[in-house]
Formats: sequence, structure tokens, C-alpha cells
Amino acid sequence: MEKQQLDVAIIGGGPAGLNAALVLGRARKQVAVIDEGRPRNAVTREAHGFLTRDGISPADFRRIAKEEIIAYPNVSFVADKAVSIAGVDGQFQIVTAEGISFETKKLLFAVGMKDRPLDIPGLVEAYGKSAFVCPYCDGWELRDESLVVINKGEELLHFAPIISGWTDRFTICTNGPDELTEDQREELRRHQVPVYDSPIRSIDSNDGIVHQVVLQDGTIIPCRGIFFKPELIPGSDLPQSIGCDITEAGMVVVDDFGKTSVPGVYSAGDVASKMYQAIAAASMGALTAAAMNNELNMEAWKRNG
Repeated sequence: MEKQQLDVAIIGGGPAGLNAALVLGRARKQVAVIDEGRPRNAVTREAHGFLTRDGISPADFRRIAKEEIIAYPNVSFVADKAVSIAGVDGQFQIVTAEGISFETKKLLFAVGMKDRPLDIPGLVEAYGKSAFVCPYCDGWELRDESLVVINKGEELLHFAPIISGWTDRFTICTNGPDELTEDQREELRRHQVPVYDSPIRSIDSNDGIVHQVVLQDGTIIPCRGIFFKPELIPGSDLPQSIGCDITEAGMVVVDDFGKTSVPGVYSAGDVASKMYQAIAAASMGALTAAAMNNELNMEAWKRNG
């Protein structure tokens, strides 16, 4: 089968990849968005904080985005998974799980992050319904409620003041040693924040709506919601396989224009930023797409001059 020829292949169809596709489509570039349709936020009923789309379901967000993008016939969507990438700037080769081959001048990794398996009993059932990771996304719905925060160490001292803007009725469960200094424990005591370091035995919920957290020592903490720190890993190992510099946390290293350490390869969205917000990912995708288009146009200009 003849390889499909592209200007840009976008790996990942979340907000970053979709907004990049829109910008590149309008710039008259031949683009394919390769995405297997398994977004991390699929467990979430509603996405918030995105102007004109506040409260939309992730599935509806993608549907509306694709309806807008298909107005540009030079953009195609491929419901598949990229499994191998080779080549160099100007001539990358991609093969998907279903055996489709592409040749592309530039690559954009918008593969996002994914959760490691959630090992606290009952957390999977509540995730996306009453257990969340980001108060900017879901804090309003749990305002003034009794919450449990599952976190530990230095990050806990960052998160506690933030969540206090939505409710002052929260209890901290560190699910093991708290990894706090005595000064940090005293700070939490001054703010009358209870801290429990006993491991969590279970999170009890009805239809995903939590009503209590039970600890190994028998402590029962009634609550109406949970915020927890997820353990994230990259949505794909392809950026590393092609030689992109990766941080210890697994993020792709990029410059202000989304360029990776590999010529012709760009990255945007959650895999390239710690700003885990849909609107931030979309913005990054748009700006990176403009940088890619500029590079393609400059290369064509020099070839034809």
C-alpha cells in the first residue's frame, strides 16, 4: 500500500492535537490526526473552565471539535494507534497498529498523560464522579462540602491553601507516612486541618458518590468528595523512542514554540507541560501548530527561491 503523504502527522486527538489540527488545516497543510480514542478524561462527566464550553462532556467536546475541523478537507482523522516512527526531519515514517503507513515532513506529539493503575480500593469507582484531581476543574461542584484530600509531603503544603478557597471542611489522608516536617505539621494544625497517616482501607461510595473513607486503623471519615494526587505516565513512549529529551517525570522537553530536541518533531499539551488544563493544552496546540506552519513555509520558500 502506498504511504499517505503528509505535511504534519499529529499523534493524539485531545485538546492540544485538535486545536493544532484546526490551525494547520486553516494554513492549508495536509494533516492527519492519529488517535485511538482513549482519552484520560473519559472518566469525567464534565469539563470546566474552557470558555464557551464550561460543563461540556469530554466526548461532546471532541465531537464538536471534529465537526469544525472537517470543514477543512486537508485534515483527516485516523482512529488508530501509532506504533512505530522512524526517519528524519522532512521524511518521517509512521506505521499504525492496523498497518497504515504515513510519510510526513513534521511530527506533533500530543499524546497526553495517563494514570497509573489506582491502587486504593474504591477509588476507581469514584474517579470522575466524586473523586477528582483538580479543584479548578471540579472544585465549584464540591464547594463548602466535607472533603478528603489524599496527598503527602511538600505538595500537600501547596495544595492545602489552594483547596481552602473552595471549602474549609477538608481532612488530609496521606495513606502512609506523611513525609512532612514538624514545622509543616504545625502549619496544618494552626489551620485546624486534621491529618491521618494510616493507610486507606477503602473508599465507600454509592454509584460513584463517596460517603466515607475508611482507614486501616478503623478511623472513618465521612465526606462528600475527594481530591487526590494521581501518578501520571506519558500516554506514549514514541517521543522517547525517536530520541526526544524526556524529564524524570516523563514529560517531553520543549522550547517556547513546542520544539523538541529532535529536528522536525514538536510536542504540545499535557505531555509537554504541567499545566493540566484543557484550555491550556488547546492553547499550546494552537501556538505550536503556528510554529510548525512557519517552519514548513520557510523551508518551502528557501527551496523555491
